[in-house]
Amino acid sequence: MTKKALKYSEAVEELNAILEDLESERVDVDDVSLKVKRAIELIGVCRDKIENTELEVRKIVKDCEKDIARVEGQASKKGE
Repeated sequence: MTKKALKYSEAVEELNAILEDLESERVDVDDVSLKVKRAIELIGVCRDKIENTELEVRKIVKDCEKDIARVEGQASKKGE
């Protein structure tokens, strides 16, 4: 059985819940290490999603810049 990939917002929501538990001291001391380990996993998920999104956005911007340069090049040839 495979786990569903967490969305960024779901990971942040779970992180906030863990933080709230730890700050309010509602969590049993025996569960603290498990909560912290889970928080570290979730931080990794968030970091990966941010990095992947940044790469995608950079690629989109680069492609748009190429398209703009191509269109501008064609327009300047027509104006000659």
